[in-house]
Amino acid sequence: MLDAALLDRLIKAYDVRGVVPDDLSPEIARLVGAAFAHVVGASTAAGGPGTVVVGNDMRPSGPELVAAFAEGVTSQGVDVLSIGLASTDQLYFAAGSLDLPGAMFTASHNPAQYNGIKLCRAGASPVGQDSGLREIKDLVLAWSTSGLPEIDGPVGTVTHRDVLADYAAFLNALVPLGASRHLSVVVDAGNGMGGHTVPAVLTGLPLTVTPLYFELDGTFPNHEANPIDVENMRDLQAKVLETGADLGLAFDGDADRCFVVDERGELVDPSTLTGLIATRELAKDPGATIIHNLITSASVPEIVREHGGTPVRTRVGHSFIKATMAETGAVFGGEHSGHFYFRDFWRADSGMLAALHTLAALGETPEGTTLSSLLADYHRYSASGEINTLVTDQAAVLDEIRATYGSREDTMLDELDGLTVASSSDGKKWWFNVRASNTEPLLRLNVEGADDALMASVRDSVLAIIRGSAA
Repeated sequence: MLDAALLDRLIKAYDVRGVVPDDLSPEIARLVGAAFAHVVGASTAAGGPGTVVVGNDMRPSGPELVAAFAEGVTSQGVDVLSIGLASTDQLYFAAGSLDLPGAMFTASHNPAQYNGIKLCRAGASPVGQDSGLREIKDLVLAWSTSGLPEIDGPVGTVTHRDVLADYAAFLNALVPLGASRHLSVVVDAGNGMGGHTVPAVLTGLPLTVTPLYFELDGTFPNHEANPIDVENMRDLQAKVLETGADLGLAFDGDADRCFVVDERGELVDPSTLTGLIATRELAKDPGATIIHNLITSASVPEIVREHGGTPVRTRVGHSFIKATMAETGAVFGGEHSGHFYFRDFWRADSGMLAALHTLAALGETPEGTTLSSLLADYHRYSASGEINTLVTDQAAVLDEIRATYGSREDTMLDELDGLTVASSSDGKKWWFNVRASNTEPLLRLNVEGADDALMASVRDSVLAIIRGSAA
């Protein structure tokens, strides 16, 4: 029988992820495959489509884990359609366009020794703790002792299909660049799946592409495929300046997130991109709803309202974003972490669609317009970025912050996700959010203010409370 503590560590809030083979082994992948087939009702006997679509990124452990997962799925009388090497949004395309439940083997931006599984239901709807992962974990634990359930009838089969060209055509139809002015762009794939999808999507467009690290290599020999760490953006920034490019794009390991560098080599905040893409979606669908999580800049709801849209605030995390998009019919959603969600892409996130929107927006401007000038009105506040602190008692620190700021007349508190405190006293806005990590004894602080000095003042005041109780 498997260790329950191992499964608690491995099966997280939104996916399965751990070190291979110590945490995530072929044995566990096989059990997860069988459990997934049951939980999503994939078999025809359960009224399902009878097939699960599976893809994997470039990590060396991927093929063995995919094979084991497929054994688990097929043991329950369900077929597997393998699309092979894929980005996560390519897997979502397959699950959405074919209306099949799907599994993507990736550890996203994690180091090379990790791998994981992102799961979705037919139509690319998410599977998280409250929408299937808990049941999968329970079945995996039970079947690790009893063995997989026997079925009446034949086992499933595994077939293969290449969907890359269809994926590229679909994205190019959603955000066409045919009439754009010619742009020069540097793309850093970080040896991840952007090296697989970028050539398929961008070839033939009015672009000169300078590639960095397009060779698929799950050992990440140049830098980790984690653009949220500014150290991993240095090569892209330098190459943009060296080549005089109009902009730079960076993708994480499974290419579901996109980060942007402007012509000056400066990093573009994901909230700024959220505002830009929101205005483009609102131009196509006036009055529509736009989703943003509570860590996103205050500029986003301001911009959405200015362009006639309705902003809706959610908790952090893709399952909350996607659920709220479904409830509200929102056309678009953005997160501070570089995830961008599109109604016309089955409410799934796609770094490549975000990249195409950025390219199209700049390409539609007059010759000589720079990305920094285009984005100037979308960046209105000073942000701290996420600051993580190890603490011994998360709840006690949150109580202290709540008591400190709750007694002030100029502040408003809410607890949609962690604790958010906001103020607009003297006409100067600031806010901060403190959230406890689900997996580590950490508190995560994000602060935004009207200017650098105000942001720093609020940040330092809150950190003084947090670090006074730090481990």
